[in-house]
Amino acid sequence: MAQFTSMQLPELLCSSIALLIAVLLYFLSKYKRNKNPIPTEWPIVGMLPGLLANRHNIHDFAVAMLAAAGRNLEVRGPPATRWMRFFTTSDPENVRHIFTTNFGNYQKGKDFAEVFGVLAGTIVTVDGEPWRRQRAKIHRILTRPELLPFIERSCRDKVADYLVPWLARMANAGTPFDMEDLLGRLVMDLTVLVVFGMDPCLLSADTPPMQLAGALDTLMEVAFYRQIMPAFCWKLMRRLNVGPERKYAEAEALLRRFAGERIARRIAAGDDDDGEVTGAAAVDILSHYIDDPEFRDETGEPTDFLHRTFINFLVALRDPMSSALPWLVYNLATHPRAVSALREELAPIAARKSGAAVIFESGETKHLAYHQAALFESLRLYPVGPIERKEAVADDVMPSGHAVRAGDTVLISVYGMGRLEDEWGEDCREFRPERWLTGGGGGAKLRHVPSYKFMAFNTGPRLCLGKKVSVATITPVVATLFWNFDVEVMMMDGHAVEQKLSVVLQMKDGFMVKVRKRHEI
Repeated sequence: MAQFTSMQLPELLCSSIALLIAVLLYFLSKYKRNKNPIPTEWPIVGMLPGLLANRHNIHDFAVAMLAAAGRNLEVRGPPATRWMRFFTTSDPENVRHIFTTNFGNYQKGKDFAEVFGVLAGTIVTVDGEPWRRQRAKIHRILTRPELLPFIERSCRDKVADYLVPWLARMANAGTPFDMEDLLGRLVMDLTVLVVFGMDPCLLSADTPPMQLAGALDTLMEVAFYRQIMPAFCWKLMRRLNVGPERKYAEAEALLRRFAGERIARRIAAGDDDDGEVTGAAAVDILSHYIDDPEFRDETGEPTDFLHRTFINFLVALRDPMSSALPWLVYNLATHPRAVSALREELAPIAARKSGAAVIFESGETKHLAYHQAALFESLRLYPVGPIERKEAVADDVMPSGHAVRAGDTVLISVYGMGRLEDEWGEDCREFRPERWLTGGGGGAKLRHVPSYKFMAFNTGPRLCLGKKVSVATITPVVATLFWNFDVEVMMMDGHAVEQKLSVVLQMKDGFMVKVRKRHEI
């Protein structure tokens, strides 16, 4: 049974009462017509009922809420507790202040690390010197001259040898399939190959179960729920091993087992890693950690931190692509004019190629203006991380004039920033890659948008280190897919594309498609 200190008991009692009242008001709010998107602040429970009532479409609700509040709003929960007191913003000037101008005053914080559990202590959850030291090491690894070509070759081989034949078989059969699942297999294969130097072969014809990907999804889904409920609730569930906390424990165990096995095999076998992937083991990320004494204990065994670091690498490489790639394919497939523009940009390159299927190289696509515009437009509407979270170290005043107190949680709606009419126009909810281009015809160039207005790759000192990898991987996949196939999105049995409640903006149930070959393959 969980034990609570005398200091925790009053907050536990107040939170329990507040939750009970909030649930009652939540059901009442289902029948209440309130056109004001700003949640009503009730006695005892604050704004909690309104947030509960809109939890299933929380990101679109945040857009409406912040638009009505002028881009900034203090969200208050039960006043008797410190739980759920957020300053929420989608204001680019506030974002620049938080992430750049006053960077040192806004940290991830202890609560953030606790929420992410097994990732605690890794680069995504730490601040200060530990963050700087880890970032410097990762930057050295990602900028090695041999890594990006290795990733590009691996991507090309996967697309040519597995993805295109798989799509051709489905086109011949005329059978609908889940495009998100297929792309997820490609992304997971590439991720494990780059991180550990071995190929899990998830794109093989027998479509093996994606247990590793499922475990990574569970980490992000449970981390989301941990942030919207009182800490004592999820900690009690964790202690009792029930509900989502049981799923989290199982996912963590699977990921630790996988990372531990890969690390142990590399130590035992050396850089050849049993020859599983010729040449990959000398290039992969693991090879740069395996002999580092910082990651060995006094007996010479790999530390727990090494295991957590490599679980973090799986998250950091897999999650952005597993989110961005399906949303981009979905947006293109539902906008035929954009596909035509994409193919027009590819035509001169395709004309120089021979063979049944045209396979595009990363070097041919990663600098194409329309391809980048389509990717950035999709990320504007569906950012990988729809919400950023910070904690104020000291009292501060935002450029908007709003006061933030030390210890306050600050939530940045990255999803909402992409839907600001003043920044993106009245058609800001539409997928229109042309908004990213200047000039016309063959002379079109990508328009620069400051990162504090377009936060798909973060901004300030924490700017994403993997941006080049993402662009170099996603653009040739999309180019090859849409040059060789027509993609039709199927709405089967009322199935519409919905967003999953997770730290990462993924599709709830994927999206079904049919593909048709544009030429004989």
